[in-house]
Amino acid sequence: MKTLRTFLSLTLALSSAVSAQSALEEMVITADFRETAFLDTTTSLSIVDGDTIVSRGATQLEEILNLAPNLNYAAGASRGRYLQIRGIGERSQFVDPISPAVGLVIDGVDFSTMGNAALLFDTDRVEVLRGPQGTRYGSSGLAGLVNIRSAAATAEPTVSLNLGAGNYGRTDLGAVIGGALADNLNGRLAINRNESDGFIDNTYLNRNTGDRDELALRGKLAWQPAAAADVQLTYLFVDVDNGYDAFSLDNNRRTLSDQPGMDRQRSNAVALSSTLSGAAQFDVELTTSYQATAAEYGYDEDWTNTAICEGLACDSDDWGFDWWYSSTDNYRRQLNSAEFNVRLLSKASAIDTSWVAGAFYKLNNENLRRTYFEWALATDGLLLSTYKTRELALYGEYSMQLAAPLTLTLGGRWQNLDADYRDSHAISASPDESQWGAEVSLKYDLSDNASTYALVSRGFKPGGVNGSALYSAQINGFSASVINFLNERLTYETETALNLEIGLKAAGNNWRAGLAAFRMHRDQVQLKGWYNEGPDFVGYTDNGASGINTGLEAEGSMWLGDRVEVFGSLGLLSTEIEDFFIFDGTGLIDQSGRNQAHAPSYQFNLGTELSLDDHWRARLEAEGKDSFYFSDSHDQRSSAFVLVHARLAYQRENLELSLWGRNLTDTDYEVRGFYFANDPRDFYADDEAYTQLGDPRTFGLGLRYAF
Repeated sequence: MKTLRTFLSLTLALSSAVSAQSALEEMVITADFRETAFLDTTTSLSIVDGDTIVSRGATQLEEILNLAPNLNYAAGASRGRYLQIRGIGERSQFVDPISPAVGLVIDGVDFSTMGNAALLFDTDRVEVLRGPQGTRYGSSGLAGLVNIRSAAATAEPTVSLNLGAGNYGRTDLGAVIGGALADNLNGRLAINRNESDGFIDNTYLNRNTGDRDELALRGKLAWQPAAAADVQLTYLFVDVDNGYDAFSLDNNRRTLSDQPGMDRQRSNAVALSSTLSGAAQFDVELTTSYQATAAEYGYDEDWTNTAICEGLACDSDDWGFDWWYSSTDNYRRQLNSAEFNVRLLSKASAIDTSWVAGAFYKLNNENLRRTYFEWALATDGLLLSTYKTRELALYGEYSMQLAAPLTLTLGGRWQNLDADYRDSHAISASPDESQWGAEVSLKYDLSDNASTYALVSRGFKPGGVNGSALYSAQINGFSASVINFLNERLTYETETALNLEIGLKAAGNNWRAGLAAFRMHRDQVQLKGWYNEGPDFVGYTDNGASGINTGLEAEGSMWLGDRVEVFGSLGLLSTEIEDFFIFDGTGLIDQSGRNQAHAPSYQFNLGTELSLDDHWRARLEAEGKDSFYFSDSHDQRSSAFVLVHARLAYQRENLELSLWGRNLTDTDYEVRGFYFANDPRDFYADDEAYTQLGDPRTFGLGLRYAF
């Protein structure tokens, strides 16, 4: 807290100069059925604009997530690509397919399980919608949604070059070119590459093993073939080739592994949308997208090397054999996904009503090839699996003005999910179920600059298959009671969430604020369970009876004069589990009453940005969060932390030079944690907490030239 007090004192000192007013740009959300002004939205949301992304020196989504209240993430990979909103969301993916509780959409393409694609170069905005999005996004939005929109193709000529360098061998290179290609045809092309040695020092191999190499190429076309027709085309190519060697037996950034892993993703995606506005009563929107992604995720399973015990009590020479284990685990996934969406949107009406009606269809095919060492059989293991899904949905929304200041909105969605899972271990399941989402809201306009709302919304998340746990328990010779416990959990049920929310939004010429209070009731809550026997463990998803998630979200910004902006956000969260049982080998343990995992009780961001004169700008901010459980199956927790970031920029005409720093106090903080026995130096005697640390202090220089 000393760091926070120092930061607050400095912020107040820097913000003491107050003069004339400066206007804030109007916030418009694009993740709704139609573009909606900030004051007209009836959901808790955050928008991070492109200028903020640049000011934070952010290249990937994980570097801006703490700007939004009650939005957390888990790593266990080279990036924090598993998201939780209001304490709900996945924390990892290994063997089994998952249906994400938090959706991730990039330029109209669903990347919900492939978060390495969330690179932020040339991004116009990141929108965070909190709470069930069952009407708008169906099963991809039980907890909420993150929507990333890149800069649009416009007729205005645009050429820019971005260069950067920083500590840990970081280099950034990016370029953008855009403008009119012909009458009524605009284009934009952006390419960016970020490289870094990473922050992991492998003392056994004497080299860095957490390197990052991230490339993104995006092309956009905007065509207006007729006055009543508009067509948008986006192509996205992402190539991420990162190292993954994040866990150390000593819980630091110095690892001992002899076979470090990788976290790779190569995606090709295309999205096409068209709007036809020739009809008198409504517009027609047609959207389709396709992505093909190949991902590889692997790691040194023992986190050590074959010489780890030399000279110690566990030395193999003293025992006469190699009694410790040494192995790797590797997952290669191929994902092909296609979506089709058609909707009708009413035009502006004289009787103050509007409506939306649509249909959605999605095909998804996920193939996994896992290679590992099967210790129970003393041979190399191979698992092949296929998971195919088909989604069909019908949805609609109707809004009407009941009186001059009061608007009622009703929305609903029906969805059918037909899935088929098959693997080479003879595990199969074919769930086929229908679910529904809904939303009812009342918005009351307090004035031209303020509104309040009350919302009831329902979301859903399909059930699934625990394809790996039962087989692993059988092959490793776990007891009959463990096998019976897992056999009863071969599949798990659909989770639903009912959200009650009230909110207030207000904006003026030089300020903007939003406040929301919510209570979410989760039914058949899906939670991750683990069973350990020394270094052997299995993971599975199970249903608890219910969960309660209650909280408050506040954020705002204000210009103090024409040179000083202050901004901040705060998330408060209280969570609880009911009737969720884990198995310790002898009996069931009831986890009822404890907090849900990755659900910190508070989370905040506070900062200021100053125009020092016509050329110099400075930004200073702090972000922090409370401690949280790493898992629903054990009691290990992260530590609370505060991080401080800053940026100083000089701009003259078309040139900008910047100096930036992140985590300036070099604070250690955890982004993932496990609890099991994995240290041969202790003969795998006791379960221990192992944690992955977030990025240390980083700093660098940037240059941007636009002409």
